[in-house]
Amino acid sequence: MKLPTDNPHLLARFVRSFWAPTTRSMRVWALASVVVNAGITLTGAGVRVTASGLGCPTWPRCTPDSFIPVAHPEVSPLNMAVEFGNRLLTFLVLAVGVACWVAAVRMRPRRVSLIRLAWLQPIGIIAQALWGGLVVNTMLNPFTVGTHYLISSGLIAACWMLYARAGEGDGPARPVVHRNIRVLGHLLVAAVFALLVIGVVVSGTGPHSGDEMASRFDLDIETVARLHADVAYVVAGLTFALLFALHVTDAPRLAKRAAMAAFGVVLLQGVIGYTQWFLAVPAVLVLLHVLGSTLVWITALRVATSLRSRDPEPSAAAHSPTEAAAVA
Repeated sequence: MKLPTDNPHLLARFVRSFWAPTTRSMRVWALASVVVNAGITLTGAGVRVTASGLGCPTWPRCTPDSFIPVAHPEVSPLNMAVEFGNRLLTFLVLAVGVACWVAAVRMRPRRVSLIRLAWLQPIGIIAQALWGGLVVNTMLNPFTVGTHYLISSGLIAACWMLYARAGEGDGPARPVVHRNIRVLGHLLVAAVFALLVIGVVVSGTGPHSGDEMASRFDLDIETVARLHADVAYVVAGLTFALLFALHVTDAPRLAKRAAMAAFGVVLLQGVIGYTQWFLAVPAVLVLLHVLGSTLVWITALRVATSLRSRDPEPSAAAHSPTEAAAVA
């Protein structure tokens, strides 16, 4: 029986990619989840810089009497469209997350480690959507808005770990570099997360609140911006130190490339940050800065996972699908 489509083989391959997954298709879905979660983080920033945070003034409805945008005397149609579009993207992120979960459950041989990581996606995305309702109901309180961003960062980390683990075995973690270099990689991830947290404070103190009715942190913007820059210098220093250590030791090429990419992204992010500050924080550069912060986070995670490897468990190696088929 042929599938009802102009290209049945394409649709069949798409369905098999998560219903009868291979290691490659599992990783593709995990990487897709990284991309869509990073994407909705960027569109969320777009909602903020266009002052569309209350474009849909209620939740889960867009307006008090409708789930979809309708004319509202107090809301601009453009703001409503921007906010509603961002809400719709949640369904795409959820669909990709569910596909990751299905693929992890359907993987053979069964890998509990992947299933546990995959569970974090639909659960986290639903929690994120509920938190989005809290953001609206608190009139874009900077604490709830900032936490919204940090939850997305956590989801990106879970997606990246699923991507990394899908390409490894389930044996114990095996360092591929000196122990001190791996510690440096963990410090880099911690420093980047601290940078994200302080960046949230800066965003909650400065302009682009998402709506003129939104409150702000009662902090001195110059002080928190300087603190943010200081932590950025720490991140840059750690990244350079890690890159240097990898190049003077017999480190794998993958780790060197990951560190080089991270260092490049950190430097570019620094240029964007200083430029937006001296230009009075224009909206376009805010979007680029949010994109840069997301890329800094992803590249730091990539560095950390490139510093270790996992071999297949002995039992799994002894009973691989190929050997099982040969015995049968």
